Amino acid sequence: MTQNHHELVAAEYGGRAAEYLESAVHASGEDLDQIETALRGNGALRALDLGCGGGHVTYRIAPHVGRIVAVDLADEMLAVVRETSASRGLRNVEVLRSAAEDLPFDEAAFDVVLSRFSAHHWLDFDAGLKEAARVLAPGGRATFVDSTAPHAALVDTYLQSIEVLRDGTHVRNRTAAEWIASLSRAGFDMISTTPRRIRIDFDSWLRRTRTPAPHAQAIRSLLAAAPAEVRSYLAVEADGSFMLDTMTFEAVRGVRRAPSR
Repeated sequence: MTQNHHELVAAEYGGRAAEYLESAVHASGEDLDQIETALRGNGALRALDLGCGGGHVTYRIAPHVGRIVAVDLADEMLAVVRETSASRGLRNVEVLRSAAEDLPFDEAAFDVVLSRFSAHHWLDFDAGLKEAARVLAPGGRATFVDSTAPHAALVDTYLQSIEVLRDGTHVRNRTAAEWIASLSRAGFDMISTTPRRIRIDFDSWLRRTRTPAPHAQAIRSLLAAAPAEVRSYLAVEADGSFMLDTMTFEAVRGVRRAPSR
């Protein structure tokens, strides 16, 4: 029987929990440092880690908040977060299975909403952002980190192609402009945007998602045959490694706008 998107995400990422816990790309980075720095000294806050994956945001933030709920579609990811949090003595961590587009929380249930490298998997991007705003208290702070699409249509086409070949749960990388417009529609007021580029090690990138060999070969073929503009922008290396754009979006829920389901 054909799976729907949420079922596919749960099935695919459930089997990858260990890889994402151990992934160096996910376990560290200036974006994680930025999130932690912003929340130091605010111990009473209620926080939500939306699309928690291996739990790296949760582990960083738990010592600085009163309570953090890690949400994901994959039960196995949540089990990893629960066990790892316990092993690190993080007693204020809760886990819950949910899609980003339909969160089982009351309005204004959280003071902080965080999401890192999750939104490009959401079936309905705008609905996920609206839910994030709905469960955030007015004036509450949100930080979203994700890979972003280049503005050049040619490069964007190649990037989206290799992303979905690598991982069938990929929906779309949005441009920074698309992110900002969607955040505004959802009821957020922007604070800042921080662009970064991260190097993607080709072999570990494919291993982490257990990309089938035919798909891996197709990605190699696409990158090898890509026009100079694409190879230059992505800084494609001899082994296929490349540079990926990311952006950290910091925003607050607008006080005058009350999102609804």
